[in-house]
Amino acid sequence: MKKTAILAAIILFCSVIAHGCISEPAQSATEGTESLLVYCGAGMKKPMDELGSQFEHECGVKVICNYAGSGYLLNQMELAQQGDVYQPGSAYYFDIARELGLIDCEKSVAYHVPVIVVPKGNLANITGLDDLTNPGVRVALGDPEACAIGKLGDRILEKNDIRDAVEANTIVRGATVNALILYASRGDVDAAITWKETVLVAPDETEAIGVPESENIIQTIPIGTLTFSENKESAEEFVDFVTSDYGKSVYEKYGFTPYRQGDIGDINETDR
Repeated sequence: MKKTAILAAIILFCSVIAHGCISEPAQSATEGTESLLVYCGAGMKKPMDELGSQFEHECGVKVICNYAGSGYLLNQMELAQQGDVYQPGSAYYFDIARELGLIDCEKSVAYHVPVIVVPKGNLANITGLDDLTNPGVRVALGDPEACAIGKLGDRILEKNDIRDAVEANTIVRGATVNALILYASRGDVDAAITWKETVLVAPDETEAIGVPESENIIQTIPIGTLTFSENKESAEEFVDFVTSDYGKSVYEKYGFTPYRQGDIGDINETDR
């Protein structure tokens, strides 16, 4: 059992180095200080960094964030059986985590709205999803095995009967939304499907093309505590903090649409 635990810890550490990163404010907890390990989709790094720092300031609990694609994080949690909170980029991975018996309490914090991101100037003249099928258009999509926008992007293309045509124009699959923004900002691709708020990562190099709601699939962003958490009370307090009016206002500051009961996400959540 001891060897298995050590192996799981090594796998977790290596995976963090390869696919995610421990956030800048999330250094090792001071000895004797309670800490929470939060698995968070890479596209939500900015609001989670701010909320983690504020929670530590108010409650004295260190928040250590592991950022990566939601699929990678799910694999890490299942292998290591360690940590306290999970916040993926869509309900799809959260549903799997629940089915695996990894989730305790759960709430919703905001919506993820997919858009088409293009390099500033939009030289390929992309105006909508159909333009991603045009000859010569270079497209970047998320890796469906790694990140929420990869899985959802494929489903959006299927919904509009253009998946095969867009796949033929896809030259790269990114493991995170940040990678997709990087490809577009450098002009490596003419367009990518990613989240609306991630365009703020490179506002001077990229711009967003909206997708009509009838063609889109809007996701609710969930957050929940993990069944194997050794700090259940603090983990639940942190989930409550993130989903409070204050927490939602932080997400809104970074371009997210806050979750409100009966809002758009509830309409589309059945199509997740």
